[in-house]
Amino acid sequence: MIRWRDGEVTGIRGERPGVAELDVAIRGEASACRALAYTELVGRPRVGDRVLLNTTALAMGLGTGGYAMVVAVPDRLPPDPAGPGHLVKARYTPLQTTVLGVDEQDSPHHATLREAADVAAMPVVVADLHSALPAVLAGIGAERPGTRVVHVMLDGGALPARFSRAVAELRAADRIAATVTVGQSFGGDLEAVTTHTGLLAARHVLGAEIAVVAQGPGNLGTGTPWGFSGVCAGEAVNAAAALAGRPVAALRVSEADPRERHRGVSHHSITAYGRVALASADVVVPRLPGAFGERVRAEAAALAERHVLVEVEVDGLHEALRASPVPMSTMGRSLEEDLACFLASAAAGRHAARLLA
Repeated sequence: MIRWRDGEVTGIRGERPGVAELDVAIRGEASACRALAYTELVGRPRVGDRVLLNTTALAMGLGTGGYAMVVAVPDRLPPDPAGPGHLVKARYTPLQTTVLGVDEQDSPHHATLREAADVAAMPVVVADLHSALPAVLAGIGAERPGTRVVHVMLDGGALPARFSRAVAELRAADRIAATVTVGQSFGGDLEAVTTHTGLLAARHVLGAEIAVVAQGPGNLGTGTPWGFSGVCAGEAVNAAAALAGRPVAALRVSEADPRERHRGVSHHSITAYGRVALASADVVVPRLPGAFGERVRAEAAALAERHVLVEVEVDGLHEALRASPVPMSTMGRSLEEDLACFLASAAAGRHAARLLA
């Protein structure tokens, strides 16, 4: 449940589009805390403002979401929103927000999406973790510089796209053209109701040559075969196939994860692609060296009955990953600490780019 606190803003740590990172002194407590304010929801806090906080994630010590979240600046409320839009996201929560959906009747793109039947064989790279996104883009860029890529953000992790520093930095560096937030996620360049309309918008509204589908930061997992938010990767494969796209499945691979279930090919990939994905995808198997590479190839073979296994060389991808404008990081591990993880995602990007040849 929610841990409520009342505090006062003592400093502004930094700002990026849609987000302010604050220092907040909590009333009745000795120490200050870090807090995030989504300025499009609560306005822009100033030093000295009173703020209402949700400190649940902070108290739990969550690695991705370890901030207090600003729920309101009660003494200086933002103005009421103006303009069209009746899609409600984060529905029936205290911070439900109204957005203009690209597919709703008030959208200038409604007619386009009403008529759109497919994505015309667009490659759609699907990944389990948000941390795969910059690596996939590095692979695309290494193979086919200048490719127009759109990120489709699912709602299995963070709901606000603004939470992701990576998305903001990738957009600023022109590695992605735009983000489409689908389902309950919000705050992208375009909003869509479903993964299907998100992919259609990526293709027909934003002109994507490749779409990369992944959750926002902070996915949820329980250590059980089915209890993890990454099952949505299998559902995204189905959506891409239903729209006559070319699904490309990026394997979640690790040589350094302390949890055995994620060593080699993660059980998340085996379940999402082997059980949830009912349509066929190109499952990209990176040609990693040595015994670990053999292990990855052997474990990926479990997916061969339903999917096409595509071995992709990783030559040059280490350099492409190092050159990314967004440093590689997954579960607190850097590029050099878990190189295989990022090479697997980059190989998926390389294969998707080759499909455009």
